[in-house]
Amino acid sequence: MSPIARVTITLLATSFGLSLPVSGQELQPVSGRAPTEGQQVVLVTGSTGGLGREVARILASRGDHIIVHGRSAERGLELVAEIEAEGRGSARLYLADLGSFDEVRALAGAIRRDYPRLDVLLNNAGVWLEGPRRLSNDGHELHFQVNYLSGFLLTRELLPLLRQSAPSRIVHVSSVAQQPIDFDNVMLEREYSDGRAYAQSKLAQIMLTFDLAEELDGSGVTTNALHPATMMDTDMVLERSARVRSSVHDGAAAVMYLIDENDLGSGGYFNQTNPTRANQQAYDKNTRQRLRALAERLTAAR
Repeated sequence: MSPIARVTITLLATSFGLSLPVSGQELQPVSGRAPTEGQQVVLVTGSTGGLGREVARILASRGDHIIVHGRSAERGLELVAEIEAEGRGSARLYLADLGSFDEVRALAGAIRRDYPRLDVLLNNAGVWLEGPRRLSNDGHELHFQVNYLSGFLLTRELLPLLRQSAPSRIVHVSSVAQQPIDFDNVMLEREYSDGRAYAQSKLAQIMLTFDLAEELDGSGVTTNALHPATMMDTDMVLERSARVRSSVHDGAAAVMYLIDENDLGSGGYFNQTNPTRANQQAYDKNTRQRLRALAERLTAAR
């Protein structure tokens, strides 16, 4: 990118730095353009960095329209500019913090307003945070809200559009790091560890996948979850000084497989491109129903 382009993006990012929505306020796109007729429309949450950014680039390079989502205006504007400069696909940027249910609803409302169809929802955004226990804007343990509850709410809010757009797909980026949920201590007010917080939120995503597959059977909307790759070179891993074992290119290839491959079925969990078993708790229907009831209560999802 040229120095002039970088200065322009920085100035725009500064101007839009406070454009995250507040309660009751309509969310407007920061930049970009609408898709043209015939373009596949894909929402990639957390696409301003890491795995989501790489997947967005791949999708755009083949001509898709990307709904770019993140919290950083500067990084989002850079990605939209890159996609537009390549000239194959198109993109539009929306800013929303998944640590706030109000902002999740604003994001979903903006997408329903601005798009007549949604072909793929990629629930990719996630956190793995070192340090003491942190709470979301809504008072919930932050990993559980960002990694699971907000994805649950966003998916529920966008299901009518996904049904209308069928055949369509929902893909959840989970992890092999999975631990059972203790329903007496879901928010880890006791014996907190960031590893456990991350691991139970990732299992919750898989439970959501299995539940949605049953609910959407016969609708033309399919849903699957995957572990994309181990310890990719993302900011989330690098900021913890963890040992990198794979790249975002590896993870993106696995995600693209779930987006594109025919005859995958619905309700599966994949280790990269290989169907595999999740933690045993995910297969207990009563436990999944308990988790869903909890998520519906906490998010007030319709």
